[in-house]
Amino acid sequence: MVDLEIVRLSEIQSKQVDWLWYPYIPFGKVTIIQGDPGCGKTMLILYLASLLSAGLPLPNDDPNLKREPCNIIYQTSEDGYDDTIKPRLECFPHTNFKNIVFINESKCNLTMLDERIEQAIIKENAKLFVLDPIQAYIGHNIDMNKANEIRPLLKNLGDIAQKHNVAIVLIGHMNKGKGTKSSYRGLGSIDITAAARSVLICGELKNADGIRAVVQDKSSLAQRGNPFAFKLSDNGFEWIGNYDISTDELLDGMKRKSDKDRAKNYILETLANGFLDANTIYKNAYEQDISKRTLDQAKSELNVKSFKKGRTWYWKLD
Repeated sequence: MVDLEIVRLSEIQSKQVDWLWYPYIPFGKVTIIQGDPGCGKTMLILYLASLLSAGLPLPNDDPNLKREPCNIIYQTSEDGYDDTIKPRLECFPHTNFKNIVFINESKCNLTMLDERIEQAIIKENAKLFVLDPIQAYIGHNIDMNKANEIRPLLKNLGDIAQKHNVAIVLIGHMNKGKGTKSSYRGLGSIDITAAARSVLICGELKNADGIRAVVQDKSSLAQRGNPFAFKLSDNGFEWIGNYDISTDELLDGMKRKSDKDRAKNYILETLANGFLDANTIYKNAYEQDISKRTLDQAKSELNVKSFKKGRTWYWKLD
């Protein structure tokens, strides 16, 4: 029997949350990046790792934040380090390969309960530890769909993250359910998502020329960050930045195209009889659940002209 021990909050010292990448990846906590296979999850985390290894700013960093090169442990079971991971990192010329390491699993496979995880974090003074994908490190005889079996694994990682103030990122594949809540599309028990303090969903936008978007589906420690996007092509990785898309739209994949089509139809109908002031156009579009960004994209593609009369801007069809 364990002796009862009571702790009063008056004995606890308050502290602020530290961030590896605000507000997406906190230090001392577990973050999940999940999405369908091939959606770009790995390329995203490798891009961030390359910047961190060289001490370079991450996207949307505070201009006053000064970064120093840091060590990253990137553990993967799906891709070879020699023929996939390093070649991908070589696409980023600033990568400092000395600061990116992995635990050798040739003699013994790693699991989420493996003591080598904490040993490696201590030895390397790592600031980021990545498991890609999470299901490969669950261990034998563990059912990911059973909360009582998965909770101890996640608690172990959470304890390590907090003890050493390291950001732990788990990469996971989403299941194929469609039309369900995002929290239930993650692989395995919902407790996996519940244990994370931040959850990012990555998805490929169909009919969008290789654009991948990311939304923060859960943020327990700060306001949710803006969705963002990047592009994968034969030319490599291209950061796009803030992107106007919701979680449901991202999971749907096709909705981005239909939204723009709706915006185009709205503009054509609105301006069919002549010009109209921009404020009214934006206001009516908002009421029809058409975002400003989508409307501006549709406006550009339709070559709608803007002109100013007095202090008011107007739109008209070309």
